[in-house]
Amino acid sequence: MPPKITTYICSKQQNLLWKNLSKYHNYLTKVRQTVPTNQLFIIDLRCENSMDILKQAEKLEMFKSPAKWLIYGDANQLLGLHFGLDSQVFVMNPESERTIAIYKYSSTQTDFVQDYVENYADFSIVKRTNLMGNVVTTSYVITNEDSLKHLVDYRNRHMDALSKLNYILANILMDYLNATRKFIVRKSWGYKNVTTGVFSGMAGDLHTGLADLAGTPLFITPERMEFIDYIAATTPAFMKFIFRAPPLSYVTNVFTLPFDSAVWHYSFVMVAIVVVFIYVIVAWEWREIKFRNTIVDHPTPPLRPNFFDVLMLEIGAITQQGSDVEPQSNAGRIITIFTLATLMFLYTSYSANIVALLQSTTNSIQTLEDLLHSRIKLGVEDIIYGHYYFENAKEPVRKAIYEQKVAPKGQKPNFMTAEQGIRKVQEGFFAFHVELHTGYNLISNIFQEGEKCGLKEIDYENFFEPYIGIKKRSPYKEIMKIG
Repeated sequence: MPPKITTYICSKQQNLLWKNLSKYHNYLTKVRQTVPTNQLFIIDLRCENSMDILKQAEKLEMFKSPAKWLIYGDANQLLGLHFGLDSQVFVMNPESERTIAIYKYSSTQTDFVQDYVENYADFSIVKRTNLMGNVVTTSYVITNEDSLKHLVDYRNRHMDALSKLNYILANILMDYLNATRKFIVRKSWGYKNVTTGVFSGMAGDLHTGLADLAGTPLFITPERMEFIDYIAATTPAFMKFIFRAPPLSYVTNVFTLPFDSAVWHYSFVMVAIVVVFIYVIVAWEWREIKFRNTIVDHPTPPLRPNFFDVLMLEIGAITQQGSDVEPQSNAGRIITIFTLATLMFLYTSYSANIVALLQSTTNSIQTLEDLLHSRIKLGVEDIIYGHYYFENAKEPVRKAIYEQKVAPKGQKPNFMTAEQGIRKVQEGFFAFHVELHTGYNLISNIFQEGEKCGLKEIDYENFFEPYIGIKKRSPYKEIMKIG
C-alpha cells in the first residue's frame, strides 16, 4: 500500500503547501490521533514556519513510531528538538545530498546520533540496540524482603519466583542493550485508586514515568492497558485453586456403582425367578411320597414349602453364607448349584469394583459454582493481588465465594501463607488459591507421592499469562520486545 504523504514544501518546482498555516495545530492534533503505519511527513526547513510546525509536532509526540519524517535541510537546525530512539526521522542535506537518520537516547542528550541511510523505506529502528550506557530504570515487585538477598542464588525459589526469574532476564536484556541498570522495588503490582485515579506500586511507576520497564510480569487488565504496552510473556504463570479431589463417596453412594442399573435389575429378577422355581420344586417334593420319606428321615431340618424358608435360602446364597437345608430332587439341586455359581461370580465382581471405587476420587467439582456449593473449605494466599481480586469481585459466583467461603461475616478471612495453605490441602477437603509455581514447589516438598495423584485445579480469574510491561509509547518498546 503506498504511503499517505503530507508535505510542507516551498520551492520553484513545487508549491504543495498546507492551507491555512495558522490552523496547523488543529490539523496536527487530528493526524496525531490516527497516524497510520504508512504515514510520511515531508517538510522543507527553508520554508517559513517550518520549525514552528516541527516544535508543535514534538509536543504532540508525532515523532514516535510508526510515523516517518523526511526533512529537507541541515540537521544542525534541529538540535533543539528531541527525536527519540523509536523515531524515524530522515534528514536530506541539500549540499551533500546524503540522507541520515537522526535520534537521541534521552531528552538530556545534546547531539544527535546519526545513521547513514540509503533507502529510508527499508530502514528499521530495531537496529538501534546500543544504548551507549544510558540508564534504564526497572521496577520489580518483591513481596518478601528476604528475596532481595537471594535474587540469583536459587534459594527459596517459591518466594517471589517471577521477580527472581525476570531479574536475571532483565540483566541479560540490559547487557544486550548496553544500558546502565537502575531498579526500584515495590511491594505491589499496582492498582487504581478509585478516588484519585492514581495507580500504586509497579504499575504506578510506569504510569508516572519513574520506571521504563516492569521487571515483574503483570496480568493484562483494561485499566492498565491505557498506559502500559505488554511486550513479552517470559514464563507461564497462573493463579488457581488447588485441591485434592474428594473421595467418590463424598458425592454419591459408591455401593450402587459397581454394577450398571441394568445389571442390578437383571440380578433382582433372577433372584425372584429362582425363589419361585425353588418354591415350586420344594412344594412338589413334599407331595411326592419318595421324596417325603427321604425328607422326614434326613438328619438335618428339611426345606419346607414355605416362601420365607426359600427366601432365607437365597439370602444365604447372596451373602455367601450358605444354608443347612437344600432341595432333595435333582431339579432342585441343579437350580441351587446354578444360583450359587451365578451369585459367586456376581459377588466377586462386586467386591473387586467396590475396592477400586472406595479408593477413587470424584470429578464432579469442575467449576467455581461447584466449588461454591461443595463442602470444601477455601483459602487464599496472603499476597497483594489475592486481596485485590477477591475483595473487589463483582461477578455473582466469585463475590459469593469471597463472602461465604473466604471471608464470612464475623470470621477471620482465610488469607494465609502459601505453606499453611498447601498443608491444609494435604489434609483434604480444602482448596487453596495460589500462584501455581509457588504451590507446586511446596507440594513437591510436602506431599507424599500418592497424595499428588488426586490434585485438581480450578481457575478463579480467567487471565492470560502475565506479560512484561513497558510504558505506553516508550521509545524502547521495539528493541526491548526483540531483546
